[in-house]
Order: sequence, then structure tokens, then C-alpha cells
Amino acid sequence: MNLRARFHDLQSLLTAHAALWRPSPFHLGRPPWCDERPALAAALEGLDDATVEHFGDDAEACKAWLATRVPELAHLTEACRVPDLPARELPDCGARFDDGIPGRKRLQIEAFARHIPPAATPVLEWCAGKGHLGRRLALADRVPVSSLEIDPALCADAVRLAARQGVDQQVVCADALDEDARIHVRGRSVLALHACGELHRSLVRRANRDGAQAYRIAPCCYHLGTDGLYRPLSRDARLELDASALRLAVTETVTAPRHDRLRLARDQAWKLGFIALRNALEGEAQRPFRPVPASWLAEGFETFCHRLAAREQLVLPADVAWTQWEDIGWQRRAEVRRFELVRHAFRRPLELWLVLDIALGLEERGFAVEIGRFCTRALTPRNLLVLAERRAPDSEAGMAHDDDAPTAPGAQP
Repeated sequence: MNLRARFHDLQSLLTAHAALWRPSPFHLGRPPWCDERPALAAALEGLDDATVEHFGDDAEACKAWLATRVPELAHLTEACRVPDLPARELPDCGARFDDGIPGRKRLQIEAFARHIPPAATPVLEWCAGKGHLGRRLALADRVPVSSLEIDPALCADAVRLAARQGVDQQVVCADALDEDARIHVRGRSVLALHACGELHRSLVRRANRDGAQAYRIAPCCYHLGTDGLYRPLSRDARLELDASALRLAVTETVTAPRHDRLRLARDQAWKLGFIALRNALEGEAQRPFRPVPASWLAEGFETFCHRLAAREQLVLPADVAWTQWEDIGWQRRAEVRRFELVRHAFRRPLELWLVLDIALGLEERGFAVEIGRFCTRALTPRNLLVLAERRAPDSEAGMAHDDDAPTAPGAQP
């Protein structure tokens, strides 16, 4: 894959169709594109609940349906094709290794470890949690492993588990974003499995100075640590992405249990019911909606609205028809789910653009880079992996990157 050419293709497609993915139906009601594409809006509104549920679970089926009405999406699908990385066989790690690791997480660890090259240098596990991934690589490649984690309780668990299996694993209790943590990167192959937001971006920003030999990064939660606006990592990035766009890139999830889906549906309906009530009292407007504590959703719709009103300094009348506004919330959720199907078709393109920005950022800082998939979507939608190897010194000429200079995104489409 030509990384830079793919990056430019995606950037052009995303820029050209920004009107379809930037507006959030949750905040806007009917997005502006409904007036420009009335046939598409009518087709979405005509979908029955079972089909909407199916499209929410099967992204490819949804894209195929949308492509008959938005032909441009076929180009996006082609631009998002990513190969599977080659896998290797790993030695057995023993039955006790699995103790205490959730099943899906265990499979992600194994997939990640199988799709990275054998470690030729000591390994640093970045944002390590209990050190499961580092311990797996210590057993597989017989190299020294350091696992860096901020939570002392998790560090203590990592020490205990390493001792139980007799692996060469040093646990470092430190904040990955602190300057002092950078000394642990030098000379290492750095592993980052689902390190969130700035925790993985900080590795790229400092890659020309930290002295790592290699990076293996499967990124996640791109919106975290951005202060609301994405700061690109590569020189050709021109998309301006706010927190809403960055969250869109990670809204695709593996199918949740039925009780979780019902709870999430109710939570969204209640939020939309409150927004509709507030708009009725204060006028239609797009207002920010900050996260709501889970405890607020445990005592009924009326109590939920009273708490939100107090936070938002909204004066509620004494005679609110609570059942009516809750019903309106459910109606709004049905509309939002249908219109969001269009926006969701751009989740993978946005995510791949962000991953390519990481890859090109590392390339510009002196690394040979490839990307690919390390597992299926069913195991985790965050299945893209960046593999970067430090180039020999004589091949790094002209690759300097001024990380201290402000990096501003290009003009917003």
C-alpha cells in the first residue's frame, strides 16, 4: 500500500463529502443534507426498526444499501481496503496465563502478538494495565520486557503475574505523558495495544527524539487528549477534526448484549427528550451536550431531567407532561438512528485517515512503516495496526520533523 497516496485519496473524499458526515443528527435533528437529498432522507425514514437494527450491526450491509443511493460511497469502500498483516506461530504460554484475562481481551492480545515481527530488541509495553501483552511477548520471544503503567494497583498485579510465570518483566509505575517517562522508550520496541488518544500520539510526536527502535501501535479513542481539536501528526494533513468527528471514528462497536443495548437505547432517548424539552422552552439551537453521570439515569426520566436542568441552569415549569416528552425522546431517537446511518458510513474512512496520519508521522520521523489488520472486526473494530522500524542512519537524511513548531490543521472543508 502506498501510504501517502492512500492518505491523499481519503482526505480528498472526506473533504468532498463533509456535508454528509460532519453534521450530527443527535444535535441537529434533520441534518442539512436532507434538503439536498430528499430521496435519500425519505428512504431512510421508511426503514423499519428491524432493518435499522440490522444495519447497525452489519456495517457492510448498510454501506451496500447506501451505495445504491449515494454512489460516491463505493469509492470510499475501495479506499478503505486494508490487507491482513502476516501472522506467525507463537509458542504455547501455558494454561495459567489466561487466568484473570477477559476472553475478548485475551484474544486481542494473542492476535496482536501474532501479527507483529519477533522482538529483536528489549520491549516496552506502553500503558500496560496488568502487563498481559508484555508478559505474552516475554514468553514468546524471550526478550526483556518493561511494562509502563500509571495505576499502582495494576502495577502490583503485573508484578505478581510476572513472578508467577517466571518471566523477565520489569514493571514501571509512571505517567506515559510525563517527560520522565521518555527515558524508558530509548532502544526499545514499543508496544501500544489500544492506547487511547494522546497516549499513542505522544509516541509519534517524540519519535525522532526518543530513540525507540520500533513501534507497534494499535490506536484507539482518538478524541481523548485533543482539547477539542485534532492536531495532525504528518505534514500533509488538511482535515480539521473536532471532538465530534473524532468520536465518530470509534462509534462502531462489537454487538453488545441485549440488556446493554436496551439500556443504551433508553439513555439516548432520555437525552433527546430533554433536548427537545429545552428547545421548546428556550428556542431551537445547537448546544453542547456534556456527558451525563450514569447514576442520573437510574431514577426515572423526570428525575434525570431535573438534574440536567439544574446543571444547565434551565428553569422548568411546574406542569411538565413528562410522559409526553419521554415519548418525544423515543421518536427523536428513531429519527436519529436512521439519519446516522449515513454518517456511520464514514467511520472507517475517518479512522483509516487517522491511522495513516500516525503512519506518515512516523515515516517523516525516520521510520519505515506499514499498516494492516491484526484481527477481525468481530473481535474488535479497532483492528488496525501500525508497524514502524527505525531506518538506518544514512537513510534518514531529510526526514527531520520539527515537533516543537505548532502544527495547525489545514483549512476546514
